[in-house]
Amino acid sequence: MSIHYIDSHCHLDHLEEDQRAEAVRRAVSAGVRGMLTICTSLSAIDRVAAIAAQNKPHVAMAVGLHPHRVEQEGVPLEDDLTEIGFRSDVVGLGETGLDYFYNKSPRDQQEESFRRHIRASHKSQVPFIVHTRDADEETAKILKEEAINGQQNGVLHCFSSGRALAELAIDLGMYISLSGILTFNNAKEIRDIAADMPLERLLIETDTPFLAPVPMRGKSNQPAYVVHTAKILAGLKGVSEEEIALQTTNNFKRLFPKASELAEA
Repeated sequence: MSIHYIDSHCHLDHLEEDQRAEAVRRAVSAGVRGMLTICTSLSAIDRVAAIAAQNKPHVAMAVGLHPHRVEQEGVPLEDDLTEIGFRSDVVGLGETGLDYFYNKSPRDQQEESFRRHIRASHKSQVPFIVHTRDADEETAKILKEEAINGQQNGVLHCFSSGRALAELAIDLGMYISLSGILTFNNAKEIRDIAADMPLERLLIETDTPFLAPVPMRGKSNQPAYVVHTAKILAGLKGVSEEEIALQTTNNFKRLFPKASELAEA
């Protein structure tokens, strides 16, 4: 059985052009044949779209306004986000959400932006990608209030929250994406939560160039390193790395149907 991973969340636009080409090459060689690169600024769509187009069929794109950037760019219009979601080269909306650790944008603006991304996701029928830090209760409140028939079509990316939010996400039909944090020595609580979550609702990611996993700590992260997170997850679940590769790829395909070519690359 061949191993085929998908890095469900990375930021290839944060890498220099020569670094980016090498990172994609290394990823494909390591079996990471699909990467979802995230555009975190609406003003950067064309640049990130070009990166995805240049690296087909291995790279797809999601677009959103990161909570850090909401004050700078303004709360986006719901209609504009919906139109973005309908673009053929956009497979998801985000990352969006709440960051009450850095508070780089006013909280009321973050919350309104988050709600508009979710509503646009419903209208354009693409999933949304959630960034949340030090805002579990507020994130849960918005997810519940904006749900349709008790369901949401999205993912908690780079999961570092508490058990209650993880369980709520699963109850809402969402996914949880695990990053290199899972490999950190001080991440026992995250590993315990991951061990208890259903495997059919888990994704893996790098968040490149951030949060390089053990044993690559101190280096700039890259999609090829998602294999280290997969290895830890396999141990937590008591299954093979091949099973993790297969299941997380299938999960990605269900969540991001417009990115199906990544799973076939």
